[in-house]
Amino acid sequence: GGTACVVTGQPFDTAKVKMQTFPNMYKGLVDCFVKTYKQVGFRGFYKGTTPALLANIAENSVLFMCYGFCQQIVRRIVGVDRKTKLSDLQNAAAGSFASAFATLVLCPTELVKCRLQAMHEMQLSGKIIQGHNTVWSVIKGVIQKDGPLGFYRGLSSTLLREVPGYFFFFGGYELSRTFFASGRSKDDLGPIPLLLSGGFGGSCLWIAVYPVDCVKSRIQVLSMAGKQAGFMGTFVTVVRTEGVLALYSGLTPTMIRAFLANGALFLAYEYSRKLMMKQIDSY
Repeated sequence: GGTACVVTGQPFDTAKVKMQTFPNMYKGLVDCFVKTYKQVGFRGFYKGTTPALLANIAENSVLFMCYGFCQQIVRRIVGVDRKTKLSDLQNAAAGSFASAFATLVLCPTELVKCRLQAMHEMQLSGKIIQGHNTVWSVIKGVIQKDGPLGFYRGLSSTLLREVPGYFFFFGGYELSRTFFASGRSKDDLGPIPLLLSGGFGGSCLWIAVYPVDCVKSRIQVLSMAGKQAGFMGTFVTVVRTEGVLALYSGLTPTMIRAFLANGALFLAYEYSRKLMMKQIDSY
């Protein structure tokens, strides 16, 4: 599921990070795509793909594993049998709880990804003299400068994004599946309803938490150039100096990516899960 998500949405994610961190460099999505292609070629859209794959595979593996555990916790809290189907709202709460665990594996890999994606802009703006162009050089730079805890720059803003965001993510996904099922079992839905449901869930997540993600990207990227303020400090600085709309820089590529990538994520997740369950049942 995580792999399908990255392969589908990486170019749009790269544009999102660039536009969030350096909103004055780009007039919009098309301008960002054209300039990126002219400056670094097609491969520029896939900068940070390796850590993005690691981030998404690790995050979604932990997320969906913990989602199952958290569903059982929610069942205990509401006092129902462990095989009882949860409501869409209860599933959303379970997803929100699960995201807190996923954040611990997501934050370090996403920091490396964001830095690689915005490395060219950091050099252009003069914030750094020489950038690191490989995953390992970025990792080495973080360890040398900040130590192992340097990978957790932006952890609080990542948590602020993930916990409420995944409430809307799973809530939107389950509500949409309920709508398409219309009385039938949600497990019998075909690929198109699953794609649309995943896309709707992803859109709900990003609409709800986009300004928080913008602050997180700035903290993780700009901390390369020196000490960066925390979440509230960065948030206030952006609003004062650039205005509220700066918090929504890169929203267009994010919404395109959210629908495509999360549709692919849930389609791959549901079908791989069914395939694995069949293998288990056959033994």
